[in-house]
Amino acid sequence: MKRLIIAAPHSGSGKTTVTSLLCLALRARGLTVQPFKLGPDYLDPTHLTRAAGRKTRNLDSFLLSRQRLSELFARAAADADISVIEGVMGLYDGRDPRSDEHSTADLARLLGAPVVLVIDAGGMARTVAAVALGLREFGRQGGAALQIAGVILNRVGSVRHAELCEAALGQMGLPVLGFVLRNQQLHLPSRHLGLLSAEQTHWDGDAALEAAATLRLDALLTAAAAKPLALPSRSPIPAAHTRIAYASDEAFHFYYPDALDELRLAGAELAPFSPLHDHQLPDNIGGLLLGGGYPEVHAERLSANTAMRSAVRAFAHSGRPVIGECGGLMYLSEHLEDGAGQRHEMCGVIPYRTRMQSRLTLGYREATALHASPLAPEGQALRGHEFHYSALTHVPTHPAYRWAAHDGSAVEEGYASGNVLASYLHLHYAADPGMARRLVQACQIRA
Repeated sequence: MKRLIIAAPHSGSGKTTVTSLLCLALRARGLTVQPFKLGPDYLDPTHLTRAAGRKTRNLDSFLLSRQRLSELFARAAADADISVIEGVMGLYDGRDPRSDEHSTADLARLLGAPVVLVIDAGGMARTVAAVALGLREFGRQGGAALQIAGVILNRVGSVRHAELCEAALGQMGLPVLGFVLRNQQLHLPSRHLGLLSAEQTHWDGDAALEAAATLRLDALLTAAAAKPLALPSRSPIPAAHTRIAYASDEAFHFYYPDALDELRLAGAELAPFSPLHDHQLPDNIGGLLLGGGYPEVHAERLSANTAMRSAVRAFAHSGRPVIGECGGLMYLSEHLEDGAGQRHEMCGVIPYRTRMQSRLTLGYREATALHASPLAPEGQALRGHEFHYSALTHVPTHPAYRWAAHDGSAVEEGYASGNVLASYLHLHYAADPGMARRLVQACQIRA
């Protein structure tokens, strides 16, 4: 089961670009490539999916137990020729600066995967070797040494520049596994929540293949040789017990593929719909799932689609389960105030109001359910992730969760009442299959 982890000294080094180029080049060679992304990221994976032609899976050692993470990795990688895993932030950056826990290095040790360093060589030559050597040697401080397979030089100015860097790295016994020339055509644009998704960016396949030609695929494939992992037994998809509609369009598309698979394994047929373009919900559904995304960017059009807003409100009033995550919470609220201060009427399912702000709310959360919901019983411990620029304009009146802030103070968040659950917290259903089973059962009972 060949696998490589693509890591870097810091964010902004070009991991997503280089990983995408590598996936594209391996695919062009006729190989089946399974891409993965470390962390709870919803946007970078879209670029890897486009390049590999295969759905990217998220690996997150905070949201998933180590055993569950290994199982999900092995399940997705089983029928691929090679797995390519994009790391997060810097190689050793995790949840705590005193530990490698939840970092790319931690994942490399867990999966027994060789690490390829992507180093932005702009403005450097010999110093590239110092950076790479430091990353290799630092790994020996945290226990088992990492297997650093080599370096891909990114944003080099010329072939001669790459040769100078390679000479320095050779003195340290670190092979160069390819390089990528500085090229504005390869730039991936971003906005307030990170990179634009692949669906919203231009991808010049010919230019990308040309850029990928300087990657040394034979050496990378040799470096990817890794010990086999135990394969979990494959669970057959059961006959559907109920249909669950889930929002999927430009405004709502933040879902973990493994989480959707978990709903299917629990007996759900998933029916996509668009709050932007459709005027009614899918037929014969027992539940409604509104994931995260960019409702603030499309607020005017979402508000103008009064037929869909009415349909969502009527469905919620019918007593069937409605789940809103982050952007979904914003859509279920009374109104959304955009960055210009303009208010846009939303569905009015929950008595909350949201407003865009300049401060990013970001981080992992260890939460406790304050009330029973379609996902969890009262008192259940849950792990999730927040990443949003909007906030409630008021204190929540029907909070769903409680957790401890960094200063120890209690935070209450979200909305939970009867059949409706809305929260800024992104949950991963594959972390605890009980969540998916509970939701499917609730949808079936009320279908």
